[in-house]
Amino acid sequence: MNMEIFKLLPILFIFFNPVWSITSNSATESFLQCFTSHIQNLNSSSKIILSKNSSAYSSVVQSSIQNLRFLNTSISKPEAIIYPFHDSHVQAAVICSKTNGIQIRIRSGGHDYEGQSYVSRAPFVIIDLFNLRSIDVDIENESAWVESGATLGELYYRISEKSKAYGFPAGSCPTMGVGGHISGGGFGTILRKYGLAADNVIDARIVDVNGRVLDRKSMGEELFWAIRGGGGSSFGVIVAWKLRLVPVPPSVTVFSISKTTEQGATKLLSKWQNIADKFHEDLFLHTVIGVGDKAGTNGGKTIAIEFSSLFLGPVEKLLLLMQDNFPELSVARSDCTEMSWIESVLYFASISRNESEALLNRTQQSKSFFKAKSDYVNEPISEAGLEGLWQKLIEVGGYLILTPYGGRMSEISNSEIPFPHRSGNLFKIQYMVTWDDEKETEKHIGMMRKLYAYMAPYVSKSPRAAYLNYKDLDLGRNEDANTSYAQASIWGLSYFKNNFKRLAQVKTLVDPGNFFRDEQSIPVYPSRKK
Repeated sequence: MNMEIFKLLPILFIFFNPVWSITSNSATESFLQCFTSHIQNLNSSSKIILSKNSSAYSSVVQSSIQNLRFLNTSISKPEAIIYPFHDSHVQAAVICSKTNGIQIRIRSGGHDYEGQSYVSRAPFVIIDLFNLRSIDVDIENESAWVESGATLGELYYRISEKSKAYGFPAGSCPTMGVGGHISGGGFGTILRKYGLAADNVIDARIVDVNGRVLDRKSMGEELFWAIRGGGGSSFGVIVAWKLRLVPVPPSVTVFSISKTTEQGATKLLSKWQNIADKFHEDLFLHTVIGVGDKAGTNGGKTIAIEFSSLFLGPVEKLLLLMQDNFPELSVARSDCTEMSWIESVLYFASISRNESEALLNRTQQSKSFFKAKSDYVNEPISEAGLEGLWQKLIEVGGYLILTPYGGRMSEISNSEIPFPHRSGNLFKIQYMVTWDDEKETEKHIGMMRKLYAYMAPYVSKSPRAAYLNYKDLDLGRNEDANTSYAQASIWGLSYFKNNFKRLAQVKTLVDPGNFFRDEQSIPVYPSRKK
């Protein structure tokens, strides 16, 4: 979507009036009347409802959809889009949607892999947090309040404006919305030093099912526990987070080295599996595995593995660490670049080091059809297993990202927050396949499922674990509002393991009617029979 449209949004948003509501169903009419009444009572002059009749409606619906699978015209669209400028607008949207039986979807950045922030089988409205994106950085107290509609890029930029000595441990894609990213856990290149984004939340504001705005003190520790990695949209609308900033050194060092299987990549990855989680916590070395052209052949394919590193320190210290722990990779000084931490954010986002303002761009430049899955690995995969994986990957044409754990990730208890994948995990795998033609969707999804099936013997079991922010509806889905705890456990245990029961108990306390729900929302916990 052209960014100019966003500049025009305040003009394009219109208040409810009978002219366009005549064609809406009665529940939608009642919702809009209720919502407008609440806003008028607040004497608001902001125009925050976008109707289906607006010429900008389609463009705005599509504006932050990253997965083109969900642009299909047959997929249901929202009755309206609410763009709150204030917490009170969110309160009104929740109260009125609950009163009138209209579902809501909550969108911050639109990066959800299965489209759950803007797709629903039932009539629904989108609460788009685009305008709730203020960021207040307090360097003296090493904290920041950030509204959920801000992007990671905006957050990083605003921190660096105030100080080059602080950062925040979150993801490397700058257009991700803060709200969804943190509520699902949120990891990045300094997770081995500082843990997840959700591990570094110290307060939050949430609008609950009754329309109340609650902070940590008023929501209580159980709900505060649940929203840090348990998926916030199951419990309410999180409008803001208070984050603990973390110190970063004046200089960090990066390198990227790529090897093909002909150049010994398989043996290098075998060594990496055994050491990456045991490196010093200042060292992050992940791998991206993809398909490339085999040198000297006509159409032949090979596997290429890129080893990319961020080290929180100078190049000399990094070289010593690599020589002591991974000499086989043959890292030379010429492979390394020293830079500031904020420049490393640009580096991992593939943005030029002198273009920091690009972090303020909320629009993802490249979009595609894609399907993703995830796994956790507890024991190194054998070379024979890797060779079989290479064959499958060449057939599928996708890529894998292997993220090392250890360090701080192994020190935090599995139950500290809902995210349970801590000690015992060597690394996480993200599987990704992309394509350009909608007609090829079923073919590529089918091939991804075959790749995932091949990996079953080599990854975690009972349950086969998965990462919440890489949503995968293949794991199972809630069919309706009455989906039982037992039915939801099919997918819930994969994301949350033993924390799933506690999440369901919190859900029952704060949203017993299961208003906040989607295909993989936390279910209510069954009451004991008397």
